[in-house]
Amino acid sequence: MAYRKLGRTTGHRRAMLRSLVTSLLRHNRIRTTEARAKEVRSIAEKMITLAKQGDLAARRQALAYIWDEEVVRKLFSVIGPKYAFRHGGYTRMVRIGPRRGDAAQLVILELV
Repeated sequence: MAYRKLGRTTGHRRAMLRSLVTSLLRHNRIRTTEARAKEVRSIAEKMITLAKQGDLAARRQALAYIWDEEVVRKLFSVIGPKYAFRHGGYTRMVRIGPRRGDAAQLVILELV
């Protein structure tokens, strides 16, 4: 499966995506470029699917990616049960126009 490199080295890209996923789950919405949002969306949806399982193994898998224990606690106690009867599609992307300076397409990525 192909993925976007986003002009970063592997370590930088992983750290950036991990940070964006953590911010999305903490604040329920982030403002970023469209390319980054498309990558973050797939990872965030996998984290929410883990939270829906709710067992210890799933919690440990989430903690391996999201290092902030408070966010993982929120993920498993609030966000997971909220989407218990929803089969995917936990996020929404809303385009908000081009960014000043480089005209990159900006979007708001939010939890539905």
